Amino acid sequence: MPHDHKPARGFASRIMSLQFAVVGLMILIAAGGAMWATVQRVDEQAQERALAIARTLAADPQLQAEVQKLAAGNELDPIALRTGPVQLAAEAVRNRTGAFFVVVTEDRGIRLSHPNPTLLGQRVSTDPVALSGAEDVSREHGTLGESVRAKVPVFAPGSTGTVVGEVSVGVGGQELAALLRVAALWVLGFGLGALGLSALATRWLVRRLKAQTLGLEPAEMAQLLRDRDAVLYGVLDGVIGIGPDGRVSVRNRAARIMLGLPHRNAAGDIIGLPFTDAQLPTALVSALTEARPRTLRLETEQAALVATIHPVRRDGINLGQVVLLRDVTTIETLGSRLDAVETMASALRAQRHEFANRLHTISGLLHHGDVDEALDYLGEVIESGPVREPVQNLAAIEDTYLRAFLGAKGVQAYERGVVLRVGDASALYGSLLDAQDATAVLGNLIDNALRAAVEGPAPRWVEVDLLSEGSTLHLAVADSGAGVAPGLDVFAEGVSTASVPDAPEHGHGVGLPLVRRLARTRGGEVWIADPGGTSTQEATAHPAGTSSGAVFAARLPGVLSADASTTLRSYER
Repeated sequence: MPHDHKPARGFASRIMSLQFAVVGLMILIAAGGAMWATVQRVDEQAQERALAIARTLAADPQLQAEVQKLAAGNELDPIALRTGPVQLAAEAVRNRTGAFFVVVTEDRGIRLSHPNPTLLGQRVSTDPVALSGAEDVSREHGTLGESVRAKVPVFAPGSTGTVVGEVSVGVGGQELAALLRVAALWVLGFGLGALGLSALATRWLVRRLKAQTLGLEPAEMAQLLRDRDAVLYGVLDGVIGIGPDGRVSVRNRAARIMLGLPHRNAAGDIIGLPFTDAQLPTALVSALTEARPRTLRLETEQAALVATIHPVRRDGINLGQVVLLRDVTTIETLGSRLDAVETMASALRAQRHEFANRLHTISGLLHHGDVDEALDYLGEVIESGPVREPVQNLAAIEDTYLRAFLGAKGVQAYERGVVLRVGDASALYGSLLDAQDATAVLGNLIDNALRAAVEGPAPRWVEVDLLSEGSTLHLAVADSGAGVAPGLDVFAEGVSTASVPDAPEHGHGVGLPLVRRLARTRGGEVWIADPGGTSTQEATAHPAGTSSGAVFAARLPGVLSADASTTLRSYER
């Protein structure tokens, strides 16, 4: 179904937005985790570095002796400390290692070295915890700003228990910030690269999806699916879809019922199976294998179908095949009944024509005053009946409708050089209640028998036997033809002997399956009572019409009125 509007945002833009949102969120999470891990790692490295510098300096024997000496004095000269060995050693270490500061104190926390010489001789701004004899690493804010600092005790030379001072080494925030900036640049670079790769992958994916969906948006595909279901399950025709891979992709309820297929939720459902394994009629499978437009007829136990196969292509792409199934059972049944009505109409026209001729004759005799001749002619007409039907033993049939129908068939048979007769064993009581079905079955069997008799040897004849049993009509039609070829199922789908050499007698692939289906609809049956095949010499040697052709029999319940008590008589041919 056509649509007049497009979605506000295309499929590609939605996918791209979603992809960017997901990737962006993942990058933020990853960046946050990476930055946190980087901060922790940089902080640990700074602590280890500061601690290593402090330990190395605190273990210097010369520094230990000088600090012990200064700690023993009462007064410290700040001016002398600026050029003292402690200040020189600490600054040398600071310059060599790149530390933020290296501060040495004596046992009271008075600075003996400092990057700022003006602060020498003053007490440190942070707690000198290492004077207690234990090392300490922490992040503190001192006179030089925020830093990670390590504090290590300075022991007296040769002693491990006498604390004479402290070494405090700090790594400044600027160095940490530089390390963090480098880490952030790496994270940002990886994030942008991931976004770029995501955009390329998303673009490729969108193009591939659009190629597979023929450029349709998801909303359009959903609408197409709803439209498809509305069409498939809103029509009376059967529809079967075959994908380009040869598998059944769709079939509606009408197709399932027409072909007697399993239900969608039942085991053995054909959807998803190759069409060769989908329990489809053999003729339909062969037509689908050819993969070309074609219309064919199918016969099932329940119906006569016409199947139309349409290969489907769009923009040069093979989309598979579609099979449309139409049930023509009702149409063919009505056609068969119409044939019987036309036969009756032909009989009535013949009667009207003969009555008109007889009335003209009587009128002419009276006009000329030949009254006696007119009376004699009228008496002959009364004795002979209204129309002379060329059907032997027609008087055995009491029902006027069947008499007229057989009379019309007799005229057709006479024109083709075939004698139509009613069997001596016929016994029909009551009247027809459903003349249409009865004459449809009988007419088809007689037409088949006439074709067989015309192709058979002389003398050519067709015999009809009619028996009543309550409301059930039993009938048999025999002919003088060559019979049914051995092994030929004339009731099978599409079987026609008309094109078989040396066997043109019975069936055109439509009539016999139709009348059998019509009889079965009423609870009756049509079958071959005798396939025939008797030789011409044997048929000639048996007068009274020994049949060398086939005998078709039928049973039609409910077509007769059961107002008379009747008994089925057996008969022999």
